[in-house]
Amino acid sequence: MEDDVDRLIAAWQRERPDMDVTPMHVLSRVSRLALHLDRARKEAFAGHGLEPSEFDVLSALRRSGEPYQLSPGQLVQETLVTSGTMTNRVDRLVTKGLVERLPDPADRRGVQVRLTPSGRRAVDGALDALISRERDLLAGLPADRAADLAAALRILSRPFDA
Repeated sequence: MEDDVDRLIAAWQRERPDMDVTPMHVLSRVSRLALHLDRARKEAFAGHGLEPSEFDVLSALRRSGEPYQLSPGQLVQETLVTSGTMTNRVDRLVTKGLVERLPDPADRRGVQVRLTPSGRRAVDGALDALISRERDLLAGLPADRAADLAAALRILSRPFDA
């Protein structure tokens, strides 16, 4: 079964026979799947009034466990964004009533960001919708092949996680 990437690779091989385009067999497919996943995420989150960037913050708080609060610095580490970006995201989420800022009991100058009950409902609903859409995206892949693919992708992504 030929797909769009096969056609793209064949065209490059025709136009650039001197070039080994082997990496495109994997990475062009990963790139195209990422676009589809990005669309599915946006649709899942929009149904709960969230942007993907807002979901990232809320899910970091939710995963942290009771009392669902982290410092802004911890949120920056969890979401891989700058502190300025995090400030803007938290400001938007405070305005929406999904998180609140609290004084940090361990540091008079610091704050903690805590998930509100509304924020917990929003992130839980968005996660349910996301998992449903992700299952749909993987529906054509047998479970054992999905596990093999996850293992291979883990190997590829490990250097970026360090």
